[in-house]
Amino acid sequence: MEESMPTDIVTLIDDEGIEREFEVLDFIENSQGRFYALMPNFELSDETLNSEETYFIFEVIEENGEEQLVEVDDDILLDNLSKEFERRLGNI
Repeated sequence: MEESMPTDIVTLIDDEGIEREFEVLDFIENSQGRFYALMPNFELSDETLNSEETYFIFEVIEENGEEQLVEVDDDILLDNLSKEFERRLGNI
């Protein structure tokens, strides 16, 4: 019998105040910061994004003494993180 690992779930609130659950796929900490790869646990409205391979990368920042997750704005950093997460996750 194979034991399954517990799944880490985080709940984020989007710009419209809607709570969304994400499964934590992986975490990277490097000289550029701390980053999570998260897979949505909800239906995405855009059909092109609605696949099991869809995940999002968020950066951990500290604001007012609390950790928050924000989107990565730097396209080069995002591309490098995507490659690293996919290498670590075996192309999801």
